[in-house]
This record gives sequence, C-alpha cells and structure tokens, in this order.
Amino acid sequence: MNRLRLETPQLIVISYLIVLAVSLKFIGISYIDMINESLIKWVMNGVLVLSLIPMINVGAGRNFGLPIGISAGLLGMCIALEFRLEGWQGFGVSVLAGSIIAVLFGYIYSVVLNRLKGNEEIVGTFAGFSFIPIMNLFWSLAPFKNRQMLYPVGGQGLRPKINLDGYFAGILDNFLKINIGRLVVPAGLILFFLILCSIVYLFQKTRMGITMAAIPENETFVKLSGININRYRRIAIIFSNVLAAVGIIVYSQSYGFIYLYDGPFMMAFPAVSAILIGGATKNKATVFNVMLGTYLYQTTFLLSVPVANALLISEMSEIIRMIVTNGIILYAFLYEGVRMKNEKI
Repeated sequence: MNRLRLETPQLIVISYLIVLAVSLKFIGISYIDMINESLIKWVMNGVLVLSLIPMINVGAGRNFGLPIGISAGLLGMCIALEFRLEGWQGFGVSVLAGSIIAVLFGYIYSVVLNRLKGNEEIVGTFAGFSFIPIMNLFWSLAPFKNRQMLYPVGGQGLRPKINLDGYFAGILDNFLKINIGRLVVPAGLILFFLILCSIVYLFQKTRMGITMAAIPENETFVKLSGININRYRRIAIIFSNVLAAVGIIVYSQSYGFIYLYDGPFMMAFPAVSAILIGGATKNKATVFNVMLGTYLYQTTFLLSVPVANALLISEMSEIIRMIVTNGIILYAFLYEGVRMKNEKI
C-alpha cells in the first residue's frame, strides 16, 4: 500500500488541477470535452513514460536518451508507410520493425552506458541530443520511394511531418470506442496501454526483474552473488528502448502525424517529469507512478492553456503556464532530494 500513497508533490499538482478545473466553469469550457481530451493525452504519452521504468529500476538513471528509442519507432513507421501498409497491418509492422530496430539501438546505447556508470543521466542526455543530428542526416538521405513521405520539390529526403491519414491514424483511438452521451472513452487505446503496463508489472515480479531492482540497492552484494550486472543493465536498457519505440507509434497514431528530424529532440523531458510527478525516485519506479504522473502532468498542460488564455493576456499565457508547470516539477525534484537525504540519515 505504500506504493499507492500520495506524496506532497502529487497532492500539490492535484490541488492545482482542481483549481484549473473549477476555473473552466467560469470561462465556459465543457468539462466533458476536457475529459475526452485528457484520456487521449494520458495514453498517447503514457507508453513513453512507461518506457522509463526498466532503466530506472536497474539503476541506469532516468532515460534522457529517450530520443534513441523514439527514433527506432519513427523508422519502423516509415518502413510501414514505404510499403503503403494500412490499418492494423501498418500498425503491426510499425511496432514489429520499430522494436527490432530498438533492440539494435538499445544494445549500442547500453554499451555506452555500461562503460560510463554513474553518469548515465548526463551521458544519456548527450547521447539523445547527439543521436538526433545523425538521424536527421539519415532522414535526408534515406532511399524511400513513397511520394507521400518525400519532399514535394526534388523528391529527395523525407518530409519533417508525414500525415498518417489513410494509413493507421487513430487505429487504437477508434478501436472499441465507447460513446456515453458526449463522453467518448477510447477503450481500445486504454486497453493497449493497460496490456503494456501489465507486461512491465509482471516483468518486475520475475526473477530477472527482482534482480534488476536489487542492483541499485546493493550492487556489491549482487556482484558477489555471481550476477553479471552489465548483462542485466543491457537487457533493461534494450527493454526501455523497445517500449519507447512502441510509445512513439502509439503517440503518432493518436496525433495523426509522424514528426521526424528535431521532433523527438525534447520528448525525454516531459516523460521524465511525468514519472517524477507520479512519485518515482532515482532508482525505483512503478506502473502506478507512470499512470498517475502521466495523467497529472498531461492534464495540467491541457487545462492550463485555455485557462491562461481566458484569465491572462494571451501573449503571456504560455509563459505563465511554463513557469507554473515547471515550478511544480522543480519542487518534485527538490522534494525527492530532501526525502532521500532524510532516508540516509
């Protein structure tokens, strides 16, 4: 039950959300529309946040190198579009191809992190940022032939933004969709997310998952037990990258577009912020942290825009929203640091 306990940062964000929700009534925005949108935002970002769990629990840090796994998923979708695969076939091939590529990218990424233990978050940030230019060069030179993916002038290089309409846009959003009056529940999308959450949860309960969780707690003891720590770290890093690849595919089908080039550049920070707000620590994260943190973080962003536009000068709304939201995130970091210091004492 301690894992489900709400800490001070979560209570503050929930209180902030309540204030925003009350404000909606005074600016004439429908609660139902906001709930519909929040459910979509929750799941379309949730898988990316879920991908952080294996690396956090094995002690490889919060994965600021998330763009590496995301790039694998983007490449998987481009392969599916190249063969003009539609519907579930296109979605399935995207997931399969993206996962295979993510295994390769994850292996290379794990070799780097295993050589630089103790600095995973800094190295991961630079690795993610450095990987983007490499992929930008690839997107410019990739030998794809589907004209809908290429620049209209010259026909060389992929477009920064590729429309998924006619392929598999909204394939999960519209699957098993339930309409209750004006309330729209994307049951298929939520079910897919819950299945992935269950896989991660059950993996944590396996012998391998328990061993991974023990590594950051007492690495010396684990090593003396004859465990190959680098091997377990490698598996966790690859697993995180595969989930990130699947996550960007889920995100893209909900959004309706594939964003290449600098699209994945800053995507690690919202994901890390969400799992932190959910209550995850540096070396321990749970599925509950992912589900709670993603909903709180994404809903905060969703509600802040219309409220700020209505109550403040429109030019200042984005600035105020970023100050308040990132201030909450900073407080969550500080709270975690104080809590860990008290635990050591």
